Parts: sequence; C-alpha cells; structure tokens
Amino acid sequence: MSDPVRGLSPVSLWEHFSRISSIPRPSRKEQQVAQFILDAAAAQQLTTRRDHAGNFVVHLPASPGKEKSPCVILQSHLDMVCEKRHDVVHDFDKDPIRMVRDGDCVMADGTTLGADNGIGVAAMMSVMTDPALIHGPMELLFTVDEETGLNGVAALDPALISGRMLVNLDSEEEGTLYIGCAGSRTTSVSVAAAREKAPRDFVPLQISLGGLQGGHSGLEIDKVRGNAIRLLERALWEVVTRYDVRLSRFSGGTRRNSIPREAEALLFVPAASLEDVRKELEKQSAIIWDEWGPCAEPHVSFTIAGNDIPTDGTVLLRPDQSCILSLLRALPTGVIGMSAAMPGSVETSLNLAVVRTEERKFVAEISMRSSVETALDDIASRVTTIGHLVGAEVETTTGYPAWRPNPSSPLLKSAADVYRSHFGTIAVVKAIHGGLECAVIGRKAPGIDMISFGPNIEGAHSPVERVNIASVEKFWQLLVAVLERLT
Repeated sequence: MSDPVRGLSPVSLWEHFSRISSIPRPSRKEQQVAQFILDAAAAQQLTTRRDHAGNFVVHLPASPGKEKSPCVILQSHLDMVCEKRHDVVHDFDKDPIRMVRDGDCVMADGTTLGADNGIGVAAMMSVMTDPALIHGPMELLFTVDEETGLNGVAALDPALISGRMLVNLDSEEEGTLYIGCAGSRTTSVSVAAAREKAPRDFVPLQISLGGLQGGHSGLEIDKVRGNAIRLLERALWEVVTRYDVRLSRFSGGTRRNSIPREAEALLFVPAASLEDVRKELEKQSAIIWDEWGPCAEPHVSFTIAGNDIPTDGTVLLRPDQSCILSLLRALPTGVIGMSAAMPGSVETSLNLAVVRTEERKFVAEISMRSSVETALDDIASRVTTIGHLVGAEVETTTGYPAWRPNPSSPLLKSAADVYRSHFGTIAVVKAIHGGLECAVIGRKAPGIDMISFGPNIEGAHSPVERVNIASVEKFWQLLVAVLERLT
C-alpha cells in the first residue's frame, strides 16, 4: 500500500504526523508518544521539563541573532479521541492509525484520524527539528489528557512556562484566528433501575439505531446532526405509551464530547402484540428517515431483531422504567442559545452524550458548554432540576472555564497582519464553542496573550474525521510567518 502522505507539503510536518499516527495515544495513555518526542528533543540536545501530570516543555533556543526576542509558547495536546465504526476491528491501545487519501483530504480507515490535535503536535515537532526557521526563544508545551475534560492542563505546573505569548494549535478552521472558547461542565444523572423477571409470554425485541455522522459536541453541535440517543428514545416513547412494552436495557453514545452515533435498546413485548409493536417501530423508522435521512443523515439505519438475542430475561420495574423514559423525554439536547455578543456563534449548548443501563441503575451523562459562565450555571441547574423531578441522583463536575476574548490582543494583531500580507485576505476572528486549553492556561498565567489557529478538520471525534491537505500547508505557512514576525 502506498504511503498516503507521501509527496504532501510541508514534507516535515506530514512525516512527523505519520510517525505520531503509528503510536497509540488514547487519553491517559500518551506515554509512548511523549517518549517519542522527548527522544527527538534529546537527540538535538534540547532541555526539557516535565510536571507530575505528564505535561512537558521542550526549550528551543532562538535563531542566531534573535536571542533578545520575546519567548513564544506553542501548545498542543498529545491524546486523541478513539472512535471507530462498529464493523471495524481496531485496538486503539495497540494498533497504528491506518491513514488513507480521500480526494483533497487525509482520513483514517474507519476510525478517528487524530488530526485533532496530531497536526498541531506534528507542526511543533517540525519547528523543533528545522534549523532553517527564524524565531526567538520558544517553549514547546505538550499537554496530556485533553479529550476527557482538559485534565492534563488542569494539573499543569505553571512553573513549566515563562513566555507571555502563547499560540495554541488546536483549532480546526483554516483562516480563522480564535481568541476565546466556551467553558464546560458534565452532569451525571443516575436513576434507580431495579429488575424483575420478564412477564410470562413476553418475548425479547432489540432495536438499534446507527449510521449517524456524530462529531464534536462543541464544534459541530450547530450542524444538522442527529443524536442517536434522542432519536431512539423518541421511538421508544411512542411504543411504550401505546403498548404494554417493558424495557430491559438502553445504551448509546461512547464519549461525553462526541455527538452519539449509535444507540440500542432491548425490549420485552407481549407475544400477542409483537406484530403491532413491530409495525409501530417500522412507522417510527420511517418518520426518522423522513425527517433526517434524505439530507442530514443519509446513512441512518434502524434495525429490529427478535431472534437469538442474548438476554438474562429480566426487565426494569415499571416505576423505574417510567422515570427513565420521562428523564430522557425531558432532557434537551443541541443548541440552547445563540450569542448576542458574537452573532452567528453558539453561546450555550447541551449534548445528551452517553446512556447506559447498569446492574441497579440507569445513568445519563450530559455535557454542557457556554461562553457565558452564568448561562452555564443556568443550564446545569435546569438539568439538575429535571433529574430531581424523576427522583434521580445528580452530580455535576466543575469542568473548565471559558476563555474570554480580548479583541485588543497584540498577538492577535500580529497574526492578523501576517495573514493579510501573506495570503491577501482578512482572517476571521471569533470564539470557538469547543473547549481549548487556553482557558485553563489563562487562569494559571494571568495576563498571558493567547490565540489559536489550525487547519481545516472535519468530523473531529468521529470515524469520518478528515483534514484538508491544502489547509495544512497554509496553516504551516502562517505559523512560520508569525514566529518570524514575533522576533
């Protein structure tokens, strides 16, 4: 098989990305890729420092004659989201990412690619290993465990960094300079789920919904994407309210920061009503296709299976079943509010991310984002109230803060000037609805000047993740020019 990145420019960046992609790097398991970078730094006799959380800095001396320039920090995270199609065999703890070319993009073969944030890491390694680049003194900050909630940078030792300008390389829209991001919290809602034997003459029926696009729960929450949990819950509600159907289990989603692509439920249905229930489910399948299939979710699938289903023959008690379905019916998901300060941008959102039936309880995990702290407080309070109305236990994490935009940033002005002079167009300046580590770094290093930019990455956090080849070259050209401008 030919190398999918051979011949791509910039050569060094793509070669580093290819090497990184061959090293497993799930969240909290970044040791191998970290050692790879530390070994590369040692080979160049560069000084490194590491904190107790596993974050580390590579100190890069200035180009000759640029020693008195201000120190600039470049920052990216090492871990990647590990998602795959259900029909793909891949062990993210052991297997390399199998990259493929798809027209003007690079993607993976049925898994997430890890361009988020592997392209940024590769760019930093290219800066580290290219003696021809012109720059002042630099601190290359590599962080860990970002994708599970910015945990690595939350534990960052501020003494690792001394620079007062930081360029984050973890955004996903070429031509855009980000100067702010949303804050986030996660709420876990637990409902009692006691069980009993399924009634006599009830037969199992499994329904599954899949084939959705999914995606990043912040960056793509405003896109027309179906939520598998919400769509399957809707079909369940219609069936349960019409027939004497019992719920045995319900699961969907895999990560709090991914829009769920798949969900499934196991029902027990009276044998005498089986065909009527099937017809109702087929009706709901047709409704889902009519509303979502033709344009938004062309690969959505709804399957009904009734033979050879593994089951322990138990169902939820009726009161618990009612509470669980009422909870799911009441919880919102998607965009909650748009920004008045930055028209066209999402201000507040909620992602019904993961549901699962455990031995004695049902758990729903909900991620919430907002660029306004008080709005984040409000939506978290609403979710808590909904949970309490059905007698659930509710626990909300402290999450991470928002990064408040600074339109007067000197670093922003320099980058915007470079973009205009280099490409002949004006860069877009905005805040991102996803979470960026800048928010946490800004609290640990008050007054630090920060921006974020990156190439075009689509479908992050999903198996259709892809990075546009031409945008990577523009991203690199901008980075090199900005570093030279700041000397």
